[in-house]
Amino acid sequence: MKNNNTTYIETRSIEPIPDGERHGSIFSQFTLWLGANLQITAMVTGALTIVFGGDVFWSLAGLMLGQIAGGIVMALHAAQGPQLGIPQMISSRVQFGVYGACLPILLVCLMYLGFIATGAVLSGQAISAVFHTTETSGILLFAAATLVIAYVGYRLIHLLGKLASLVGIIAFIYLLWKISSFPAIGDLLSIRPFSWSTFLTATGLAASWQITFGPYVA
Repeated sequence: MKNNNTTYIETRSIEPIPDGERHGSIFSQFTLWLGANLQITAMVTGALTIVFGGDVFWSLAGLMLGQIAGGIVMALHAAQGPQLGIPQMISSRVQFGVYGACLPILLVCLMYLGFIATGAVLSGQAISAVFHTTETSGILLFAAATLVIAYVGYRLIHLLGKLASLVGIIAFIYLLWKISSFPAIGDLLSIRPFSWSTFLTATGLAASWQITFGPYVA
């Protein structure tokens, strides 16, 4: 659709977006969510499967299954956005009512506060390690950058999604190359003591990671 909004800074909020201002492509959605997932919080979440006692092979299998299952749920939520033109939590008033929707909105806000806090701490630690600053300074720098990006809005977020996707792909190719050079990698993959508890933990972690995006992918 044609975009009549020529300003770079986002001017819309939770109100329905006029048809003439809706724009984007499947590719821009792909790079947005790829960039959002190729980051440190996702890596830590995936690594928890090993921390909880899982082996490499079945942990990877569980994570893959969970990503697919959770991605299907998230995709169903995302399909509503172009049709309704309003955020998921606002459209949930149809199912829950104006007052009934307050409870899931509150739960979502608490969930994302936790997500933001986790991301801020991990990103602050990464910034601290790279630029040799204090962790507090790293957290504040990350928070300030996030605030600016959120204020500018849609176009900048998608631009950064493309850049993050490119950087993330290069970084992961490099990491895979380095990991594959370790002689012990074959031995790790060959150890396959299947356990339902650790397999379901890996699947649940990956699925919940995707499903929690549901409230704002629309």
